[in-house]
Amino acid sequence: MAEVKPDKTIDARGALCPGPLMELIKAIKEEPVGTVIEVLSSDKGSAKDIPEWVKKAGHELVGVFEKEGYWSIVVKKTK
Repeated sequence: MAEVKPDKTIDARGALCPGPLMELIKAIKEEPVGTVIEVLSSDKGSAKDIPEWVKKAGHELVGVFEKEGYWSIVVKKTK
């Protein structure tokens, strides 16, 4: 599968949980529906916590990709 090109990237590498999730929530509130947001996080917990929040909040998880030393978590705002 080809990776989706995000409209916005949040570089939260180095931030501890729940920092990356809080940055995502802030961006979701600011961006219009349909926006694809990528969160870069070096915190392993984000790879679990962000997808759980996305499901609860009713948005679409595009994917969680393990990169070299960090995670790329891609979310689409659906409402």
